[in-house]
Amino acid sequence: MSVALSQAPASGPSTEEKFIYFFEEGDGTMRDLLGGKGAGLAEMTRAGLPVPPGFTITTAACLRFYALGRMMPPGLVPSVNAAMLELEKRTQKGFGDAKNPLLVSVRSGARVSMPGMMDTILNLGLNDETVRGLALQSGNVGFAADCYNRFKKTFKEIVGQDAPQDVHAQLELAIGAVFDSWNSKRAIDYRAYNKIPDDWGTAVNVVAMVFGNLGDDSGTGVAFTRDPNTGEAKLYGEYLRNAQGEDVVAGIRTPEKIADLEQSLPDVYRQFVEIARRLERHYRDMQDLEFTVERGKLYMLQTRNGKRTAEAAVKIALDFLHDGLIDEAEALRRVDPATLDQLFHARIDPNEQYDVAGKGLNASPGAATGEIVLDPDTAVERAKAGVDVILVRVETNPDDVHGIIAAKGVLTARGGATSHAAVVARGMGKPCVAGLDDLRIDRRTRTVALDGSTVREGDKITIDGSTGNVILRELKLIPPPSELPSWLAEYLALADRRKRLGVWANADTPEDARRARDLGATGIGLCRTEHMFMQRERLPVVQEMILAKDTATRQVALGRLEPFQRDDFKGILRAMEGCTVTIRLLDPPLHEFLPQLEQLLVETTELRLTKGESDPEFVRKSEILARVRELHEQNPMLGLRVCRLGILYPEIYAMQVRAVFEAACALRKRGVDAQPDVMIPGVGTPEEMRVMREAVKAVADRIIAESGVDLPYHIGTMIELPRA
Repeated sequence: MSVALSQAPASGPSTEEKFIYFFEEGDGTMRDLLGGKGAGLAEMTRAGLPVPPGFTITTAACLRFYALGRMMPPGLVPSVNAAMLELEKRTQKGFGDAKNPLLVSVRSGARVSMPGMMDTILNLGLNDETVRGLALQSGNVGFAADCYNRFKKTFKEIVGQDAPQDVHAQLELAIGAVFDSWNSKRAIDYRAYNKIPDDWGTAVNVVAMVFGNLGDDSGTGVAFTRDPNTGEAKLYGEYLRNAQGEDVVAGIRTPEKIADLEQSLPDVYRQFVEIARRLERHYRDMQDLEFTVERGKLYMLQTRNGKRTAEAAVKIALDFLHDGLIDEAEALRRVDPATLDQLFHARIDPNEQYDVAGKGLNASPGAATGEIVLDPDTAVERAKAGVDVILVRVETNPDDVHGIIAAKGVLTARGGATSHAAVVARGMGKPCVAGLDDLRIDRRTRTVALDGSTVREGDKITIDGSTGNVILRELKLIPPPSELPSWLAEYLALADRRKRLGVWANADTPEDARRARDLGATGIGLCRTEHMFMQRERLPVVQEMILAKDTATRQVALGRLEPFQRDDFKGILRAMEGCTVTIRLLDPPLHEFLPQLEQLLVETTELRLTKGESDPEFVRKSEILARVRELHEQNPMLGLRVCRLGILYPEIYAMQVRAVFEAACALRKRGVDAQPDVMIPGVGTPEEMRVMREAVKAVADRIIAESGVDLPYHIGTMIELPRA
């Protein structure tokens, strides 16, 4: 038989390149060349496991395919031809033989599992003649017809045309389709997001078909050697009788749990359990297995490291460490730090099934579910009534802070990772999804539109600030632990024993500091004092300070703020006793504490038209508007921000420094080892540093001297040069 694959003309040494490996020729170390599936099939074959015969076309062939302008590389055609002839010998069947047909599956297989790659084509080799041979061979006309119908449908969906009658043309198109899928839009997007190189390419696996749809003694299944949600050391998966592989994931029938196989096919189940155990110990990791049972005989189709939740990843790493299969260093490498972070926030229950209505920016980690509210006052009102709410806004500003405090999470149509909503939500430990451009909010009808659906204020919604996903219904969440479970404490202790860097936290409140200390932080690297001013009862006083027309008026407002500051510093320093707390003096654009310019313009216009310019409320709003205009900046980093604020208004920083050191000295007198350091924000010149250091030191030294305690401290800065 000839294999009619189009190819580039042969030239040079490339004709001698080995593009095809039968499974027994490869092994698990050849993942780069054979892809993940091919390396797994090779390793299982070499281990003597029941794998259907087949071969892998290498990733190098895929890269040559693209280098030649999407043409089959020289040497590939005769290699495929020879491989198919060898496969005929091993199976004692003929590819295209009308009486005894050889059928194959064609599967993609990159180095790593990649959504977006081509789905498997099953039953390749069927045509109007060979389907009759399959019916005779199996003794089941219905089975043969079912296989042919599946193949025709799948082939057209993947390749984009009806399957040709020539089985060699079928194989040519299928191999080309696998290569093409490497550069599908989904695959390109996935690689970009996960930083996977474009020059890896994908392998192609051609495997002799085994059939799970030959009756109740046949079937197909997918299983993990451990529970991927919890890490429990037991088989986890599903098995579907009288079915092919696609039926399990298609959801057209309800599968059995893998454990039920012990009752229906006990010999197969015992063999599968033993294989799962062997593979897990061989790979020293949890395995994701695919298998088929054909008339009571088990065949293994795939093994790969299984995806798992953060909780399962930690528990599995510890189990393998305890069993002596991996060392501490390897156990720590097994869990991605970003994944580990999920364990400290609420997260969506992994057993939940849901559709994502939209995806914004994952601006603050964690998940939250609750009723939609469209303004901060409603958020406070509903929260007081005991209702969980999600604040949904076009964007947020300081006037919304009380609503953010009341809400379980925040969703905005505009903004990024440094938007007001994102920064405030992160500071409060609340999830936030920002910049969801498709979100449409209608304040008049109190509705929200997304993904073609419209929901009303009061309807349930779920946001995932770790992924940016938004779901238009309530989902079950797993809450963050109130205290570290033993398995997580053990794992973090491993990291502590091997760490080369200390871990300090960002914390702006006593509650944040206590939480950081409980989780093992050995200092506060940044305490952002501007976040202390955003609470609802403090915001009006801050606005008074900003609107003050002279120093005396400003001092009155600062005097009202100072007790809040002192109490906050006292709580933070007490929580971090014996550890350094780096306190950054006020560093915001001042206009962020004031109402928005556009909003004030609307309000003052309405007041002038309805009540006149002599109305006290109009006068007050007009004064605020004038100050907002005065403070408004196109780029706050070039205006009244960082240490320039303290140079222009030294009384602001003096109040903060006084509050810091009065709090620290009071704690020292009670035997609490308070360790404050002061950070001057955004110094850009030596003169700025000299002036600010002297001002801070003068206040600090006076408070320490008056208190009569020993209190060492440092004055430092965060150097920024965004002025050119």
